[in-house]
Amino acid sequence: MDLQTRKLNAIRYMINLQDEKIFREIEAAIDTFKSKKETELLPFTREQLVDRAKRSNEDYLSGRIKSQDQLVAASVNW
Repeated sequence: MDLQTRKLNAIRYMINLQDEKIFREIEAAIDTFKSKKETELLPFTREQLVDRAKRSNEDYLSGRIKSQDQLVAASVNW
């Protein structure tokens, strides 16, 4: 089934939907998806990138780093 057909089926389902609780859940899912998508896809600002680079340099100079071997060993338990 192609995407267009699936969307039309979803619209038909919602038009005939009489259960307020289910409709609220659908609305909440849409709102969650929209807000998540908007925040996840925003590019970093120049200031954010500079701040991240500065913090990374500070971490490196302070010895707050892990080697590749340490990361691999830790990831075994994930």
